[in-house]
Amino acid sequence: MIKLTRIDHRLLHGQVAFSWTKFLDSDCILIANDELMKDELKMSAMRMAKPTGIKLVMKSIDDSINALNSGVTDKYKLFIIVASVEDAYRLCKTVERIKTINIGGMKQREDRRQISKAVFISQEDEQMLRELNDQGIELEVRLVPGDTKQKVIDLL
Repeated sequence: MIKLTRIDHRLLHGQVAFSWTKFLDSDCILIANDELMKDELKMSAMRMAKPTGIKLVMKSIDDSINALNSGVTDKYKLFIIVASVEDAYRLCKTVERIKTINIGGMKQREDRRQISKAVFISQEDEQMLRELNDQGIELEVRLVPGDTKQKVIDLL
């Protein structure tokens, strides 16, 4: 069961690893990211950030899609983490069971505008988010579980 999909450019870090995993009662974290799979040092850092007793799986976007659609992840209370709106969009286009996307952190860049405290989006991100919203996917901004949910569409 997919508990939540989160966009966070830092992927797995203390806040995500502990607060969200506990809040969701998750037993498995799937990090879906193509760039991570090319960087053994970052993969090692992700392994060190993993909470004790939680399974951690790291896959490319395509391999994540295949795993999610094959049913092998169904036995887990799954928390999916991606680094970008584009990654989340690619997953949502082919994995129908993703119903909610939480945006936790997207870093500032020249081509992005700020929509909340830690979320900066490009025009392309906005187009993809609007399309996902139109498909009925719940889009929220929340850094930590205790924060009040903000609907992304209201911030655009």
